[in-house]
Amino acid sequence: MASADEESRKEVAKYEALAETAYNEMYDARAPAARYSDLKDYFAMAIGAAERAGLHDVAKRLSARLDHCKKVYRSQFAGF
Repeated sequence: MASADEESRKEVAKYEALAETAYNEMYDARAPAARYSDLKDYFAMAIGAAERAGLHDVAKRLSARLDHCKKVYRSQFAGF
């Protein structure tokens, strides 16, 4: 059986992967705002899972990535 730490890391990785997929799909979407909303939700879930697991460095990294994604969206997609 996997340890709680392994399960927490898997949960974080799952949500991070979903967020990155949404980020990539945002470029091809007819409505990029929907994918942007998804990526924010997935990053929030990943950050929350990391914080609950005590993975504060991971949560900090994910928060920085989310901030970057927000800046990209605002500079490239705002107004669509």
